[in-house]
Amino acid sequence: MGKLTSLKKAAAVLLTSVTLMSAAAALPAVDETPLLSQTAITVEAASVGKVTGLTSKTLSNSEIKLSWKKVSGASGYSVCMRKNGKYPQIADVKSGSTLTYTVKNLPNATRENFKVRAYKTVKGKKVYGAYSDNWNTATNPQPAKGLKVSSVSYNSVKLSWTKIGCTNYRVFQLKNGQWKEIAKTTSTSYTVKNLSQKTTYKFKIRACKTDDKKANHYGKYSAEVSATTSKAPAVVTPVSQHGQLSVKGANIVDKNGKVFKIKGMSTHGIMWEDFSDILTKDSLKVLRDDWKVNTIRIAMYTYEWGGYCTENGKYQAQAKQKVKTGVENAKSLGMYAIIDWHVLNDRNPNTYKADAIKFFTEMAQTYKDYDNVIYEICNEPNGGITWTGGIKSYCQSVVSAIRKYDSDAIIICGTGTWSQDIDQVLGNKLSDKNCVYALHFYADTHRDWLRNRLQNCYNKGLPVLVSEFGTCDASGNGGYNSTESTKWLKLLDSLNVGYINWSACGKSETASAFNSGTNLKAIKSGTSQLTASGKFIRDWYRNH
Repeated sequence: MGKLTSLKKAAAVLLTSVTLMSAAAALPAVDETPLLSQTAITVEAASVGKVTGLTSKTLSNSEIKLSWKKVSGASGYSVCMRKNGKYPQIADVKSGSTLTYTVKNLPNATRENFKVRAYKTVKGKKVYGAYSDNWNTATNPQPAKGLKVSSVSYNSVKLSWTKIGCTNYRVFQLKNGQWKEIAKTTSTSYTVKNLSQKTTYKFKIRACKTDDKKANHYGKYSAEVSATTSKAPAVVTPVSQHGQLSVKGANIVDKNGKVFKIKGMSTHGIMWEDFSDILTKDSLKVLRDDWKVNTIRIAMYTYEWGGYCTENGKYQAQAKQKVKTGVENAKSLGMYAIIDWHVLNDRNPNTYKADAIKFFTEMAQTYKDYDNVIYEICNEPNGGITWTGGIKSYCQSVVSAIRKYDSDAIIICGTGTWSQDIDQVLGNKLSDKNCVYALHFYADTHRDWLRNRLQNCYNKGLPVLVSEFGTCDASGNGGYNSTESTKWLKLLDSLNVGYINWSACGKSETASAFNSGTNLKAIKSGTSQLTASGKFIRDWYRNH
């Protein structure tokens, strides 16, 4: 079977050759130059090669220069551009050795498709070879125009420009004597951020068109523009905005006489570094900016291990240094700082009254000109001592010592039964006009009965500050209760009474805002490090 097929193919080739020869011999001759038959022309066509190597260079927004490889024996080339799905000829290159052609008068920023084929001229007729493969490219966009500076701040410049046909715009900035691309945008404006204040910057743009091969074609640069950033405004902080606080009626007011609500966090005991050291500038800044805290309470225990009054004053220098660090860092961030003489297990504040007078005398001498300092002179008197049975007389002595040097700072006076007996102060306040009276609550333990007491005292004009509260029970380590916490905070907000949460620490207890093991010296924004209580407090402070 295979041999028979081969014989048939050979016979066909022989028959074709004979036919071609006999057809040519049959044609008449003119001037002894024989005419080629149609069959001979077909043979010539078969010898015209296919154009290869078609490529291009975009010259401008209206010109594309095509180039290709030479086809042996070609008389010329037909240049074709796609239109309506077909490839009509747009140019006839009449030299087989000319291998380029510039297409002109094209629309700017448009994609075009080209093919080229070679031809031979045989007795006045063009015999064409096969088309080249399609080549896709684009013209450049027109030059960018209309670039202007729309607005300038201390750290940003907004640029805008006229819309033109393109894929995107590239923004350039002059840096160290060279133009650097800093942005790509499809918009007709762009804001350059994170600039330095009082500095002159230069910019320009150009448009870009991307073709189907993902090649970019650029228009000419715009004219450059320059802008000088302004001086940075002073940072608006709680203290810069509200200044020295004072007492007016039942509320705390700012320097302008407007009601001001303290929203604060308390440290745990500052002598216990392993879970209370949150007084760094970085951590206080997170509390200020991410939590919207305006006040930090610096809890300095007086009686417990490492307390200020223990072991003949062994820890006093260390404690005072921590207070100073907290106050100074808070001042630099424009936050209020409460210096808390944290009476707890010593119960009766008169036990260390002389130490308290000496300590607050020194604090008042140091901070008399600080608008951000508040003094809390006895945290939680307890063990049966009452307002008239010793707390008021203690407060009168310490307040008098402070007023010798600091005439206008707010002073927080603790009340009986762990600062719950604010009602005992009604009709028997200190004569000092800038004293407020401490109310402490733990939401799961102290409920409606204590809220009613607060409401009654407020209605009668008693200035109260919740200088400590927790979202759990009074032990600090159980009974987390967001429902009762919400009731408390809604009431306090309605009265514009300030509050400070216990506590910004990582101690393993329910009241702590941070998970155990958190690096308190460098807390993070967000909620990843927070306990249930911390998440609740942060959310409330951010939204109220």
